[in-house]
Amino acid sequence: MQSVAQAWLVLELTNSPFRLGLVGTLQFTPILLLSILAGVLADRLPKRRLLVATQSVMATQALTLAALVTSGHVQYWHVAVLAAVYGLANALDNPARQSFIAEMVGRADLPSAIALNSAIFNSARIVGPALAGLAIARWGTATAFAVNATSFLAVIAALLAMKTAGAPRFRVGRRMGSEIAEGVAYAVRTPRILLVLGLVLVVSVFLVNNNVMVPLFARQGLGQDAHGFGLLMAALGVGAVTGALTLALRGSGRPAVLSLVLPALVLALATVVLSQVTRFGAAAVLLAVMGFCSIRVMAGANTSHQLTVPDELRGRIMGLHMLVFAGMSPFGAFIIGTLAERFGIRTTLVVTGACGLVAILALAVWWRIRR
Repeated sequence: MQSVAQAWLVLELTNSPFRLGLVGTLQFTPILLLSILAGVLADRLPKRRLLVATQSVMATQALTLAALVTSGHVQYWHVAVLAAVYGLANALDNPARQSFIAEMVGRADLPSAIALNSAIFNSARIVGPALAGLAIARWGTATAFAVNATSFLAVIAALLAMKTAGAPRFRVGRRMGSEIAEGVAYAVRTPRILLVLGLVLVVSVFLVNNNVMVPLFARQGLGQDAHGFGLLMAALGVGAVTGALTLALRGSGRPAVLSLVLPALVLALATVVLSQVTRFGAAAVLLAVMGFCSIRVMAGANTSHQLTVPDELRGRIMGLHMLVFAGMSPFGAFIIGTLAERFGIRTTLVVTGACGLVAILALAVWWRIRR
């Protein structure tokens, strides 16, 4: 709900695709700058306490946005600054949360746990945008921000109720710099880790900047209001949940490389095809396909990393994963916003889809030669 409300609020305040892309850039830049450091902290600090702190900051950020909109004093710079605050908390939250899953369920159940986690997350992407669209149309964006702020109380309560602390496993006396270097060196010398990081990087930059791409396509390409935008985001979520559930049913073990490359290729082709769609129903179906493929790549990549990496390096490798997944999104958001401002969203989809397709094929060729 917050993602939809934030994007719609920016368009209401500025009607500028560039400024919408800039907010996305500010929100994800802290992940770009801090993900590797956050991965080290996830290996050094009790993960549960760290997550309580980051979730509390996110709750405060949502409550502040709700108060600013309700008071009528909200300005674009408020949204931009608060997006950066959220990004800072999220940068610290993500590696700890992703690596905490393994400690909650154990290695044997990790693939199903990651897939079910993705299904739960993307179920919210079905319900949230649709509710946000209705709430914004009837009561305004402040309602969506307020609901999000309240929901964090349940999250924090659940974390406090857990017995698993996520105790650190780092060796006393080691410097953070050497630990960062150790994690990066492991990723570079492990071909499978390097390939999967490359796939996630390409998909993140060119193909899944949905908080920028979908509102622009809904508004410019289809002439939809907030309700239509919410339904398109829900269609994306339906596809993502379906993809996550198929992963959960697949069973244990690392996903094959082909099972990551193929959905990435389909996602790139679907992005190009979306540029030619003019009907709302067809766009919703295509977005569902894109949601299915994106979660097959992202959740599959997460599983691949966590079942490849040794336990003592998990936080750092998940920090690298978040660096290329969310940390590179500012570049994608900036590219999409800038191109859409200059050439329109349809041309932008053709360009980004084609770039993604070429890059994925290049990675596939590199892997085949490497093998």
